[in-house]
Amino acid sequence: MMGSVDAAGYAAQLDDKRQRLVELLTPFDAPAPQIFESPREHYRLRSEFRLWREGEERHYAMFAPGDKHTPILLDAFPVASRRINELMPPLKAAWQASEALSFKLFQVEFLTTLAGDALITLAYHRPLDDAWRAEAEALSASLGASLVGRSRGQRLVIGRDYVEETLEVAGRSYRYRQPEGAFSQPNGEVCQKMLGWAYEALGERDDDLLELYCGNGNFTLPLATRVRRVLATEISKSSVNAALVNLADNGIDNVALVRLSAEELTQALNEVRPFRRLAGIDLKRYDFGTVFVDPPRAGMDRDTCELTRRFERILYISCNPQTLAANIAQLHDTHRVTRSALFDQFPYTHHMEAGVLLERR
Repeated sequence: MMGSVDAAGYAAQLDDKRQRLVELLTPFDAPAPQIFESPREHYRLRSEFRLWREGEERHYAMFAPGDKHTPILLDAFPVASRRINELMPPLKAAWQASEALSFKLFQVEFLTTLAGDALITLAYHRPLDDAWRAEAEALSASLGASLVGRSRGQRLVIGRDYVEETLEVAGRSYRYRQPEGAFSQPNGEVCQKMLGWAYEALGERDDDLLELYCGNGNFTLPLATRVRRVLATEISKSSVNAALVNLADNGIDNVALVRLSAEELTQALNEVRPFRRLAGIDLKRYDFGTVFVDPPRAGMDRDTCELTRRFERILYISCNPQTLAANIAQLHDTHRVTRSALFDQFPYTHHMEAGVLLERR
């Protein structure tokens, strides 16, 4: 059943991922990866469900890949956080009892945190009115969760449009604002392990860090405490805004954050053209020793990969080990892999997250 867990088979699945990662890194003489396991259940902090109508009742539903016509109806979802599982039954009872909440409702999204915060997004094929708002406000109060109502061209927020997370790295707690609709790591326990590994791999430095694809500052916050200064880049406006709040909330003041793509930053560093968004930032004043990258599944493009080559150390987190291996192949003549890790962000799937530290030969 979708969402069920095979705890007995977990070790074998994880070992299969380890073998695949080792095979991908073997051509580069990489050390054996550190393995960071996931909780066996209730590890996923985000979940999205379609609604499927049978008679007068709407059910949580998921579909197998490639099949949009055969719903798998759910009352619980064991891979999702305990908070999501607590919220599913009373939310369903609420829409069953309310025409204002259920009419043209087609999708439900949950966003939760290890710290216990929760936000629910309800998506509709109709405009939302005062009757909906009144019911949603009562529901938000009874569930102890924020609500966002979405329909075409409309977004109504009951409470907050973000959740607040707390993650601990090397004995320090960091607070993160995670906005609705923006990317956040789905497996909070493993995310904490990733941050700890990156923190240790970077080490205590007396130079500066360049970070590409910084998102909401997930890695930026702990890594900034290990270096003199950080220049961080991110193209998503909502992620940049969240990162700025997170830096301020945690009292971290040695980070300059600019909204540039990795490709644009490459052009700036190569002095191909100036960028107004870099006004007030003197790139020549930075003494970059390490570049940290956490790119999308496609990995780094060739020019960005060449940009990272100029740094002594490249700290790389990857959600796609195939593109990670392709990027390492491009860098292998100048840099060698000195650390590697496997983070099991997505148990019971073939997906895995990996990390490597590359150092100049």
